[in-house]
Amino acid sequence: MFYIYEKSSTYIIGKPDRNGVARPDHRQYYKTMSAAKAGLTRIAKAEGLLQTDPNHAFYRYAIAETEYFHKSIEKSRTVKNMMNGNPFTETVNTPGYMSPRSESYWSM
Repeated sequence: MFYIYEKSSTYIIGKPDRNGVARPDHRQYYKTMSAAKAGLTRIAKAEGLLQTDPNHAFYRYAIAETEYFHKSIEKSRTVKNMMNGNPFTETVNTPGYMSPRSESYWSM
């Protein structure tokens, strides 16, 4: 499986919406490299930027295999536990409902 991720923040990027904006989505993955490349091309076309623009999708996003992404690329951040205030480390792609820093985690 493969992810399309933003190079600067390492957020996993989802499919573009009807307005052409691709937002972070930790659930989005592609089964093959060619499917991921096609997804990146769809994101680039939805943005409507020239390929010479530095904000073009081909310069901002990259593709990586899931295991390699989680081991080597994905960034971590230190946040505080909501209940006791102790700091802990989590990845940037951890959804809010699975993180002890959010109220929804503790209300389940």
